[in-house]
Amino acid sequence: MQRVFISDLHLQDRESPAFERFVECLQRESEQVDEIFILGDLVEMWVGDDDDSPGSLALIDALASTQSASIFLMHGNRDFLFGEQFATATGVKLISDPYCTLDGVLLSHGDALCVDDIEYQNMRKLLRSPEWQADILGKTLAERQAFGAGLRAQSKQGNANKPTNIMDVNATAVTELMAEHQAHTLIHGHTHRPGVHRSEAFTRIVTGSWENCGWLVRQIDNSFQLESFSLARRYGT
Repeated sequence: MQRVFISDLHLQDRESPAFERFVECLQRESEQVDEIFILGDLVEMWVGDDDDSPGSLALIDALASTQSASIFLMHGNRDFLFGEQFATATGVKLISDPYCTLDGVLLSHGDALCVDDIEYQNMRKLLRSPEWQADILGKTLAERQAFGAGLRAQSKQGNANKPTNIMDVNATAVTELMAEHQAHTLIHGHTHRPGVHRSEAFTRIVTGSWENCGWLVRQIDNSFQLESFSLARRYGT
């Protein structure tokens, strides 16, 4: 089994280095691996599957054009409104958070594990509720775009004033989740703190954000490798 895992691309502009490297990553990796997992925050903000902006249409085209590998998509805290219309248009498979593979790899965006940030967890509960999502999706696209811009600004301002430790995953929450699923490896994003953390019980691998460089976790059978690559040059060269 060969897989790659990515997260926190925060794509916005289709002309950006991150978007270009993402397309190249899809094309290159789909020819080499069986499955590609996107663990949330693929875009900076998704306001609904009816978004017809150039960036959204380019994203749909890029995913739909990738046929060789199966692509799995998990909601993040920026793109929790990805729906079945998007999945149908792109061919991706929406997966739950957490999601455990048959070979014992547990996947999560990671934000649900940041339980020390109580303010964020309360907001997450609201934004993920079916009632709130039905209400926001009932608004016009322009209203949702304005809301999304406001939510991004609020998030940046709020995070700037929070202690950094509460925005990381909670060790007890991680241990309990791993025990619940009897998994040997956890892969998640969200914290923008890439690294590999090993204990006697399990390994935790954190993917990085694509602000300055691209990150992915590569799985070949029982081997896992965290890799990074420049966004300023062509992927893989």
